[in-house]
Amino acid sequence: MNDTRVPILLPLPFPGPFDYAVPEGTFVEPGTVVRVPLGPRTALGVVWDASDSANTVDASKLKPINQVLPTRPLPEFHRKFIDWVARYNLSAPGAVLRMSLTAPDGLLPPASERWVRLGSDQTPSKGYRATPARTKILEALRAAPEHAMHRKAVVEAAGTSTSVLDGLVKTGLVETFERKPKGRWPVPRLRRETFSLNDKQQDAADQLVESLPDGFSVSLIDGVTGSGKTEVYFDVIDRLLGDPKQTGQVLVMLPEIALTGQWLSRFKQRFGCAPALWHSDLTPKMRADTWRAVSDGEARIVVGARSALFLPFRELDLIVLDEEHDGSFKQDEGVVYQARDMAVVRAHIAQCPIVLASATPSLETVLNTVEGRYKRMILPSRHGGAVMPDVSLINLREDKPERGSWLSPTLIAAVERRLEAGQQSLLFLNRRGYAPLTLCNACGHRYKCPSCEAWLTEHRLAKRLMCHHCGFQTKASSSCTVCGEEESLVACGPGVERVGEEAVRRFPHARIAIGSSDTMQRTSVREMIEAVERGDVDILVGTQILAKGYHFPNLTLVGVVDADLSLYGGDVRAGEKTFQLLHQVSGRAGRGDVRGEVMLQTHEPDHPVMQALISDDRDAFYETELAQREMMALPPYGRLAAIVLSDPEEDRLDNFCRELVQKQPREDADLEGIKVFGPAAAPISVIRGRHRRRFLVRGAPGVRLQPFISKWLRGIKTPGALRLSVDIDPYSFL
Repeated sequence: MNDTRVPILLPLPFPGPFDYAVPEGTFVEPGTVVRVPLGPRTALGVVWDASDSANTVDASKLKPINQVLPTRPLPEFHRKFIDWVARYNLSAPGAVLRMSLTAPDGLLPPASERWVRLGSDQTPSKGYRATPARTKILEALRAAPEHAMHRKAVVEAAGTSTSVLDGLVKTGLVETFERKPKGRWPVPRLRRETFSLNDKQQDAADQLVESLPDGFSVSLIDGVTGSGKTEVYFDVIDRLLGDPKQTGQVLVMLPEIALTGQWLSRFKQRFGCAPALWHSDLTPKMRADTWRAVSDGEARIVVGARSALFLPFRELDLIVLDEEHDGSFKQDEGVVYQARDMAVVRAHIAQCPIVLASATPSLETVLNTVEGRYKRMILPSRHGGAVMPDVSLINLREDKPERGSWLSPTLIAAVERRLEAGQQSLLFLNRRGYAPLTLCNACGHRYKCPSCEAWLTEHRLAKRLMCHHCGFQTKASSSCTVCGEEESLVACGPGVERVGEEAVRRFPHARIAIGSSDTMQRTSVREMIEAVERGDVDILVGTQILAKGYHFPNLTLVGVVDADLSLYGGDVRAGEKTFQLLHQVSGRAGRGDVRGEVMLQTHEPDHPVMQALISDDRDAFYETELAQREMMALPPYGRLAAIVLSDPEEDRLDNFCRELVQKQPREDADLEGIKVFGPAAAPISVIRGRHRRRFLVRGAPGVRLQPFISKWLRGIKTPGALRLSVDIDPYSFL
């Protein structure tokens, strides 16, 4: 690019690129990563594609580019993707770009490594002492390729110390040199002896492979839990990477928690090496190495959470999105987006296929398969002869737990039968902590978060009261902080810790483990999973962290303590989410040789979700749910968008909401089919000391909401500390 001025997009929430001058003799092109002046400091930026907007700043006033970084330019399809995500989600393009530049050290060449090799002259100097340690180092170097090794490697091989090596360097028998690190990203090769596909799996894999050369397509692997969906796309990945005509990369996206356990172990077992990983727990060095390897095309397969979608792939040949229905693919802070939908867009821009996989696909995906936009491969039965578990309901209005308990007599008896048979059970409750509410039975005080409109959850194991919305916590006390009464605090309702406490009391000889995101870090998740696999755990008590993706052959009973927990609360997706969660956790039972059993404790046995689960009629439930959504013009038929406002000062917030109502466009041909609801207080009206209000915008089928919202909010300036965010296709309604 020989222009004297170029647009540069900064990874900051500005509405678009800024023009900068190109110094004489400097070459840049769209995608080049540069460093530019920004006020009194410098900032990273990317040379962006020219737009139709007129240049308004005189060329003589433009600031020059400071530095061109030695990294590959961001590919064109990546830049198009960033622009598309920004337009669709009504976000600043620079804020989207920032998600692609989260490893700044990866923009620089890797640091050289210190190696040693045999010196050119191997004649010992006068007075040289050939000690055993020195001899071992020399022998290790003579045996090494090119008589050279990394300093650390040769010391480990010789079983000696670095001081011995440094002494040899001084003699001249060994010399040091710098070497650029070689790649550590081998191309995975499937070890087919580790598994075999059945006819249904092979047919699905063959169909997917046949579609690879056709460019963009969307396919759904729709299989019951335990049907081997992962093995199908493993086979597809292997055949793609083994094709010499295909030189690009593969992205596999998983819910974050799936990156902790069995999936990665299975990948390494099948392919003989680990994939390149991208998730929130990587060290800065690992992030930089992975980012650089993805940009260079050296990492052929990347496995990551939703943020992996914004890595600078050199060339994408395939995207796989497992557990596509999972709510963690929706990002609710910063740039708000649905990673599943954005992954489909990225595949379309890159003109590569994308494969979705789920036992309980989202209604959006189901409708797309019904209407023929997505292909569908069905795996109707479990792999290896295992059968789906029997599902039954426990009516808590009739089969009541004892006072102060949460497990019904029927469920207790079922666990005891499993213990006698040497089998494992899972007691599931999707509520963290010990109890969701603590109150004083002397004065009636209820413990509430000082910054949120939410009760504090007791975490008895940690001896803390915690807010699950803002993170506030305080030490638990034995006396009321209001009236001072001793031993007056009462825990109301169960959390997973309380169910675990009851399990210990009911089954004193059982080995019990409790698993939730509060009690388990990434390493302890792996340790617990390994303990269950070894048979060191009889009863597993857990939240949704253990509900999906795990394979425990000896786990034959799943007991859901409160199946109604997520059915209500004003969420239009409540039925869908509840069905998906309960179906997924049910799928943990009976994955081995013994048929599993699932028991759902419920106060609403006649609810359509419960009836669909016991009849194993997922498709009928989906048809009913889709019909209701279509009648109300709700997703996936109509469109929704939320405008969420928050402010520490409630009066200022409400005044601004009234002004926003007055500025709403009302006389425009584009408004047909659009309806605005609100403002209304959000269900949790205060979080982190900020009062919250919400507008909900609904569009009829086929109506795009973005032009209307853009027109409505154009020129709006928020006063003081008031914040305004737009959520296209909202997933949470809290």
